[in-house]
Amino acid sequence: MFRGILITKDDAGYRAQLQDIDESVLPDADVTVTVEWSTLNYKDGLAITGKSPVVRRFPMVPGIDLAGTVTASGHPAWKPGDRVILNGWGVGETHCGGLAEVARVKGDWLVALPAQFTARQAMSIGTAGYTAMLCVLALERHGIKPADGEILVTGANGGVGGVAIALLARLGYTVVASTGRLAEADYLKGLGASAVVDRNELSEPGKPLGKERWAGVVDAVGSHTLANACATTKYRGAVAACGLAQGMDFPASVAPFILRGVTLYGIDSVMAPLAVRQEAWRRLASDLDIAKLDAITREIGLGEAIAVASDLLAGKVRGRVVVDVRR
Repeated sequence: MFRGILITKDDAGYRAQLQDIDESVLPDADVTVTVEWSTLNYKDGLAITGKSPVVRRFPMVPGIDLAGTVTASGHPAWKPGDRVILNGWGVGETHCGGLAEVARVKGDWLVALPAQFTARQAMSIGTAGYTAMLCVLALERHGIKPADGEILVTGANGGVGGVAIALLARLGYTVVASTGRLAEADYLKGLGASAVVDRNELSEPGKPLGKERWAGVVDAVGSHTLANACATTKYRGAVAACGLAQGMDFPASVAPFILRGVTLYGIDSVMAPLAVRQEAWRRLASDLDIAKLDAITREIGLGEAIAVASDLLAGKVRGRVVVDVRR
């Protein structure tokens, strides 16, 4: 038996409870990990509350991220005592995840914990920060340099936004943060934003093309925000899209793409190949200011995760939430 959050769905309804879980609930896989830290992401909030059909199999342990120590392995890459992290791959959706003291996962999904990070710091980064790094890598591959102009980061108070700002600023880019919480402007400037704009400037229906402003964009919002970001990106600029906080729709025209040569990069972190993950984590270890990471992180115990999941969906949570599964 081990302690964790278990989501069930039956005639009595959908519910998430903190309880003792029998190991028989865990799926067959070749590596067992003693989990030390996990996180709460937007997807975890949806899973725990049942606000969206994220969970595809029941019963389910939520948690798309985990960090801990291998205790048993039938995989050639891992042995007991190895320090590992896992992001995505359907854990917390179709495969039991990280919001519990024990996880059993496929060894192919694991990445070695970088020596520069503790397990807690790695989960402070989590899928959100790893996704932010994938966005930054996409803009770099496109050839965008700091001298090319401003980079817009939408959903700036979220986990992806906060890490993206810190990364881009440290790399020398001029970052403009878009947020619905202007009272947090000082916080965002502390992360490295040079300016903060009200999300309402981007979230309403706009024109097919607007005035060119952004050399590049990291968008975690989708919908009209993404459409307007594309419409105001400079000639041959690039937009990295990784989220849907405003919605899954994309009410845009082809004008930015065929008249300005704007490139829209879709950023998927869930099923990214191992080499891509390793590169992202290598760059996070070298380019992320740990002090900035600490500034965006809130720590909770496993017993608080269900309540905080609702706050996360309600937009009441700033930055990253790390979960100590041992308390």
